[in-house]
Amino acid sequence: RYSPIFPFLAPSFHPGAEGEGGAFRIVLDDYVGADAGTGFVHMAPGFGEDDYRVCVAQKVVGKEDPRTCPVDKEGRFTEVIGEGLAGRRVKECDKDIIKLVKEAGRLVQSKTVMHSYPFCWRSETPLIYRTVPSWFVDVERIKDRLLANNAQTEWIPAFVKEKRFHNWLAGARDWAVSRDRFWGTPLPIWSSEDGEEVVCIGSVEELFLKSGVNVTDLHRESIDHIEIPSNREGNPPLRRIPEVFDCWFESGSMPYAQLHYPFENKEEFEKSFPGDFIAEGLDQTRGWFYTLMVLSTALFDKPAFKNVIVNGLVLASDGKKMSKRLKNYPDPELVINKHGADALRVYLISSPVVRAEPLKFA
Repeated sequence: RYSPIFPFLAPSFHPGAEGEGGAFRIVLDDYVGADAGTGFVHMAPGFGEDDYRVCVAQKVVGKEDPRTCPVDKEGRFTEVIGEGLAGRRVKECDKDIIKLVKEAGRLVQSKTVMHSYPFCWRSETPLIYRTVPSWFVDVERIKDRLLANNAQTEWIPAFVKEKRFHNWLAGARDWAVSRDRFWGTPLPIWSSEDGEEVVCIGSVEELFLKSGVNVTDLHRESIDHIEIPSNREGNPPLRRIPEVFDCWFESGSMPYAQLHYPFENKEEFEKSFPGDFIAEGLDQTRGWFYTLMVLSTALFDKPAFKNVIVNGLVLASDGKKMSKRLKNYPDPELVINKHGADALRVYLISSPVVRAEPLKFA
């Protein structure tokens, strides 16, 4: 064990607390290499995927442990952090934190290191990783069935099925299907304030039966005010949770949603499912292909499609993704007017894209 640099979280992580083994101790994991640095890496389970995984496995924290994240939704330190840091944005505190370490006599070295860092692709502002409560689909429970159903499908090129998609399914983790946004399809879950009473609504009719309110618009502004009476006498009514669906959940629901199944067209759906053929880009092995497979396996224990053709991605000349914001691509109309539509078609179908490989378009 070791003494933490700052004492703020120490009272919550003493040995024998919820994490059993307690914090501020040295543990082992094979993701840390000895090729750079000291071979020691500080674990912050509220702010990194590997950090969280290791700390849960080593019982430093629990899987749903609220103590792991002393930073709020606005990126500010919470009140558990002292020394004048609470309420301030974390990146604004870097110099003050270094100063505090130095004053405590624990600063070995302070310097700037150039390294990669995540930025918002829209606003180009720096991001931080932060754990947030989410609703999950228990994918790990059906992982074996996902692999078996993938084996029933045919892919062109075959290596996408056998390597990329198979490996993604084999390593699949539980799927966080909730998002903290206003725009999106509301999660149809009504909960009591204490979370002890939860109702998942399966249809407009069921919502009417439980709430007495008949709705025709399922957007947030039309349903968030609806309350469902509690089954516990004297308790306040249940309210809808604030989260909305991950839009990929809706994409994966395409086979059912397009026919309004199971409320309509049941016979038509059963005749046409699984679909004979779909086609999309290579990036959809972690997107649409994946969500189609997860939902169809969970619902029917079969794949949502029989055959797939996968294309590669057409990239900008520098290898980056084409972007309307960056305008890093030639005007399609100028290309067609100069070279002709047929010449462009021949160029594309003769390119690596048809083999699910990338093409730098110049």
